[in-house]
Amino acid sequence: MRETLNFGTTRNVRGKKAAIVDQENGAEISIQRNVLESHRNNHRELLQNGSMKYEPPHAVTQSDGTKIPESKPEDMENKVASSISESSQVDIASSDNGEVKLTLVCDSSRKFDFRRLNEDAVLEVVEEKLRERYGITNPEFSIKNLMKEFCQYFLEVTRYFNNDVILLPMYDRSKKSDSEVSPDDQKHEIPTNVIKKNPTFIEDMTCGEERHPISLVNEDGSLELPKFFYILKNTIYQNAYVNFSLARISDDNCCSNCFGDCLSEPANCACTRETRGKFAYTAGGLLEEMFLDECIAMNKSKTKKDYFYYCENCPLENVVEKKSLKKKRKRSNKYMCKGHLMRKFIKECWTKCGCDRNCGNRVVQRGITAKLQVFSTSEGKGWGVRTLQELEKGTFVCEYIGEIVTNMELYERNEERTTNDERHTYPVLLDADWASEGHLKDEEALCLDATSFGNVARFINHRCYDANLIEIPVEVETPDHHYYHIAFFTTRKVKANEELTWDYGIDFDDETHPIKAFECKCGSHFCGMKNRSYR
Repeated sequence: MRETLNFGTTRNVRGKKAAIVDQENGAEISIQRNVLESHRNNHRELLQNGSMKYEPPHAVTQSDGTKIPESKPEDMENKVASSISESSQVDIASSDNGEVKLTLVCDSSRKFDFRRLNEDAVLEVVEEKLRERYGITNPEFSIKNLMKEFCQYFLEVTRYFNNDVILLPMYDRSKKSDSEVSPDDQKHEIPTNVIKKNPTFIEDMTCGEERHPISLVNEDGSLELPKFFYILKNTIYQNAYVNFSLARISDDNCCSNCFGDCLSEPANCACTRETRGKFAYTAGGLLEEMFLDECIAMNKSKTKKDYFYYCENCPLENVVEKKSLKKKRKRSNKYMCKGHLMRKFIKECWTKCGCDRNCGNRVVQRGITAKLQVFSTSEGKGWGVRTLQELEKGTFVCEYIGEIVTNMELYERNEERTTNDERHTYPVLLDADWASEGHLKDEEALCLDATSFGNVARFINHRCYDANLIEIPVEVETPDHHYYHIAFFTTRKVKANEELTWDYGIDFDDETHPIKAFECKCGSHFCGMKNRSYR
């Protein structure tokens, strides 16, 4: 059985003949392999013994009268070997200009029956197998495009990094003291200036904490590696009061009679009370568009006093007053409550509910599923986070994780950091429902600080007004709204490799806020700091 390849050669797969095509005139010469082998060996022996001199080849006359010079045995051997070798190699994909290629090679010595099948048919079968094995549902998935992109990206990365990529672990918790460092250790120690000058790539900055790895790339090598502990759950630092107990969750605050997936039940359960009797999520795991749009509108309408709550005895301002003024001094209007945006809540099912872990109302609890990457930004914003895949509007991205601290603890931390000129992340104030909590003690007025303990959300940069993420409070373990989870959802469709941002809610005119506003470099047309400079 003879198969035809794209290399201008043909060969017999099962027979003993090796056929070679002359590409210029289309003539084909067929030679028995055993005859060729015997002929070649005899010529070698005679030439080595000196009993025979090479004579010009005789011409071979074809049926149409055309004469072709007879090749030397060595030439014929090379042609046969070339034919067999070429027929065992197929180029599958390449970069745009062919600098990098993916090639399939058949080892003919193993007598592998390498049949040339229709390339598209083969790739179609491979695609189906990959879809089944890895659960790929995107209809635009193409193995051919994937391999082509692999070649192109490989070329780009190779050119960019120039073979100087440094692979480092996220933390070196086993670092020895100077007295314990041996001469051998000093040989392998990487100088600080080398790290700064060379790009750095970390395959998983979470150290295996997340189900899906989150990579970190320092593309220009200008930033120092972040020093913090990656955690999956908010953790109390010291004085914060957070009560997780089943006794505090009444029957009205859970769906103990549900089974399986609450979203598939004919009637909505008790866990929809925060969202007016409707689930906040769709069956596909996205936020309901109407609910999301309402949250976005409230977040952008910060000038509307209808959405704000003003404390009579604001815990946030009390901290500033206690630290800045003498206690016996009369209270100044300077330290009156600036207002707290009242946000919409999502209530997810929890331990006391009868549904299972895969319930459609447990999106945030299941953790990060999007492909994220921490990278060094080019706009002078330091580290940032980008998505490596396209995200639909209403997609859950991640939760903001950090230490649960009181306002007083946070204030003291910031004073110490300012004195020592230490960098810190922008904390999140859990004030979304202070209106229903009434008078709050310091241990109940809580914040999340991700400077030393946090997750990937600590790297998400600020963007004024038109950020592509929005933070939404989520109730899970406790009905007390002085503590809740902060979940980030996309406000629109986000393209692959686009940076993720959220509006920190900074008032650049508030000079009394315990957290000093930074120099904003968000680049938004609606930038508060830029517009402030015009006033």
